[in-house]
Amino acid sequence: MHPEFAAYQNSPHARVGCVGCHVGPGAGWYVRSKLSGAYQLYAVLFNKYPKPIKTPVESLRPAQETCEQCHWPEKFFGAQLKVFNHFASDEANTPRQIRMLINTGGGSDKFGSVTGIHWHMNIANEITYISSDDQRQVIPWVQSKDRSGQITEYFLKDSAFKPEDVAKTAKRRMDCVDCHNRPTHVYVPPDRSVDESLQAGRLDRTLPFIKQQAVQVLSKSYASTPEAMNGIATELVNYYRTTYPDRATKQEASIKAAVTEVQRIFTVSIFPEMKVDWRTHPDNLSHYYYTGCFRCHDGQHVSREGKIVRNECNVCHTILDQSEGGISVMPVEGKAFKHPVDLGDMRGIKCTDCHLGGGSN
Repeated sequence: MHPEFAAYQNSPHARVGCVGCHVGPGAGWYVRSKLSGAYQLYAVLFNKYPKPIKTPVESLRPAQETCEQCHWPEKFFGAQLKVFNHFASDEANTPRQIRMLINTGGGSDKFGSVTGIHWHMNIANEITYISSDDQRQVIPWVQSKDRSGQITEYFLKDSAFKPEDVAKTAKRRMDCVDCHNRPTHVYVPPDRSVDESLQAGRLDRTLPFIKQQAVQVLSKSYASTPEAMNGIATELVNYYRTTYPDRATKQEASIKAAVTEVQRIFTVSIFPEMKVDWRTHPDNLSHYYYTGCFRCHDGQHVSREGKIVRNECNVCHTILDQSEGGISVMPVEGKAFKHPVDLGDMRGIKCTDCHLGGGSN
């Protein structure tokens, strides 16, 4: 469990005990956890556990009985300001920032309208779906039941899954962990980890191409953690010695600090001994490095009546501003996302088509 524990210690729920989510209150689930633990002990003793540990956990307690002990969807409301800081893979590590309002929404139908992303989780709405893979990433069928009892079924276009397959296929009622599926065991992609370190000042932005080089060494395949530590140190130091020899002398301290920070990132997010990294467990929150929201909101899920599960950007968020190098690049004609590289007509293009979280971004 080293990867899961290391990720947990660096997560937003690091102060929440493991049993808070994996067991919860009550004797019934306590007994179930002990029975499950007996097999896990056997698996450890005889080396029978898979590498990596498979997710999602099939027997995880419903989120309403764990997450909602602290988080109360009916009391969520409005929008939340979110600031995304990125850095380009150019020589200057050019900073890019997006400021947007996330339409979290929520509320209770008893006191007013229910809107926003948490509309999915309001007790008056039921979203049920079928997945065709173990990680719940491919969803050929989704059903919405509103507070009046009206049911709408959506089918993925050009899918081999047919209406007659619905009755004989296992279904899942959507809850918190269908989007927040990595709430505490987060394996952050190198691209984002390095952005966070640059933003926090743990990496020196004046080192040329440090974003590019850090992501590249983190994205390489290593047989073990010690091999990765040596590889990171050797490659970063050699890069500056051969490409920027003057910087290698003048900024020796910054380069050493960069090696230490990139090694730290590796130890908390990549675990070659257990075959775990950011690609192992998709994170469904958002849609930048993983399919996430676009599992359903792709414009390809259509009902018999012709209704489409919408995928317009402003359904879930409103962009307030974009800047590059401290200068606003927001289009004058409206609050539409402007990609840093001109890709032409972006309709039908997903972020995940290019953004893989590693060195091939």
